Amino acid sequence: MSETVAFLTEIDRLKQVDRQTKIIGEKRRENAAEHSWHLAMFALVLGPRFSRIDLSRVIGMLLIHDIVEIDAGDVPLHSNNVDSVVTQQREADAARRIFGLLPPADAGRFLRLWKEFEAGETENARLARAFDRLQPLILNLMNGGGTWSENDVSEGEISDRYGREIEPASPELWQEARHLVSLYFEQKSVGDRRMHKGG
Repeated sequence: MSETVAFLTEIDRLKQVDRQTKIIGEKRRENAAEHSWHLAMFALVLGPRFSRIDLSRVIGMLLIHDIVEIDAGDVPLHSNNVDSVVTQQREADAARRIFGLLPPADAGRFLRLWKEFEAGETENARLARAFDRLQPLILNLMNGGGTWSENDVSEGEISDRYGREIEPASPELWQEARHLVSLYFEQKSVGDRRMHKGG
């Protein structure tokens, strides 16, 4: 029990890891624990539409996939100055340390779930990764562009960075998300033209 309590205490630190995405209608950025909870709710609500997945496994992946950020930190999706090899090594080291706080059987189970999510090769992992992209996409849309505006992200970059994870899991989900993104950029373009004429 002491090992389990040590792990549960350690993962509270995920609440201190800030992400780039802001919570809807607020100035502050969400933390990684809030993000993980929201993703689990995405799976709970949307998951039953996908008959071939193991919903409890998907939720498990979503709850633990970012725990490594306690040690490795959050890597913003729209950052262009990231060494992916270094990041992957930091996250792997973090996974071994943090999950290693648990009794061996639990540590192995959590590490396998984390690795499955990272590999993205199973249907469960593909859906989990799709939700991991869909959630910040929706938050950015609800925040008038959010981090897209801050980082001058183009519509094409959004299609590439979000679509590559969402579409393989659910073309229908990506079609709807893509439609919302297109509407946002159409409205943004109209607003930009008005500002230009007014200036």
